[in-house]
Amino acid sequence: MRPGTASRGGAGAAGGAPSRAAGEERALTSVSAGDRYEKPEDLPRLWHVTLSVSGEEAPLKEVRRGLEQLAHDHPFLLTSRYANDHAEIRYWEEARDLHDAAAVALRLWGEHRQTAKLPPWEIVGLEVIDRETYHQRIAEGYGPLPATPVGVHPF
Repeated sequence: MRPGTASRGGAGAAGGAPSRAAGEERALTSVSAGDRYEKPEDLPRLWHVTLSVSGEEAPLKEVRRGLEQLAHDHPFLLTSRYANDHAEIRYWEEARDLHDAAAVALRLWGEHRQTAKLPPWEIVGLEVIDRETYHQRIAEGYGPLPATPVGVHPF
């Protein structure tokens, strides 16, 4: 047998019979000794997003109801904290890079303001960090603590 044609077992390989049709060639590829696997750059990654919004006072019941509706419409929302003049939303976003995750976050409040009946507040803060950084901060005892309990809660 030629190198690379050894039977791998399974149906069609019994008795050394080839599993390819007669005359069918198999494409061979080679890897240089120094080549290393490189992770494709365009695969999505997880990003921890903290979006802060603020504005004129609104009734607490309406703020809570709006945030609960937003969480219902988008179950990826991990936790929301709120007061009558500001709120913070934390969640994980899957995106190719930080720019994509930040772009989605910056549109979140405005795009869902009417459907979730959110207050007309503006975005006043945005933090987007990768998963590794998030877990490193937690391990070192600083940064945003894990969201417990998950859901919508007052500050």
